[in-house]
Amino acid sequence: MKNYPASIKIGQNVVIEEGAIIGENVKIGHNTVILKDTEIGENVEIGSNCVLGIIPGGNRKMREINRVDKPVVINNGVRIGNLVSIYSNTVINENVFIGDQASIRENVIIGEETVVGRSAIIELNTRIGKRCTIQTLAYVTGDTVLEDQVFIGPCVSMSNDKYMGAKDYNLKGPYIKEGAKIGNNASILPGISIGMRTIVGAGSVVTKDILDDEIVVGVPAKQKP
Repeated sequence: MKNYPASIKIGQNVVIEEGAIIGENVKIGHNTVILKDTEIGENVEIGSNCVLGIIPGGNRKMREINRVDKPVVINNGVRIGNLVSIYSNTVINENVFIGDQASIRENVIIGEETVVGRSAIIELNTRIGKRCTIQTLAYVTGDTVLEDQVFIGPCVSMSNDKYMGAKDYNLKGPYIKEGAKIGNNASILPGISIGMRTIVGAGSVVTKDILDDEIVVGVPAKQKP
């Protein structure tokens, strides 16, 4: 392991491409691939069968992606489970936990001490604040903002395309403000703003903006009496 710290612990069949930077006390599980120029800080644990630093692809039907092939940056103290994929130009900040089978697309920033649950999906161009919780199987669509300490329950679904591809639309995901909590299986439509400390009940469908400190439930979601 030329040019890597003696403290690194690497499993079997690990691939580390040219230009990768790896800090002290890093553990990498079996069959994991660290692609070109990926930056990994100190005291990081990466599970088995992960791929870090994926360059996005696509076809003519998909929207054009601005090619900014900056490396993935994994900061100190991050824990990454098994079978996780992380795309280029993404920054994972200190002490984040990422569960097994999660997928994090390009141009994403995840703040300190946030938890990304098992099989959660974070799409491109998304900003996630500090100490958020994104639980199992949640889908955070592209072009979304989560401020600090937001809670996203299991199987929550978000969308960023108002017309589902039928006509041109400036893609925009939800904007969820600090301390908001979204219950299990809730759906949030494109461009919706959810206020600070607001609670969205399980199974609700959010079709319009919600103010601070409200509790909303139902289909469509309305303020609880």
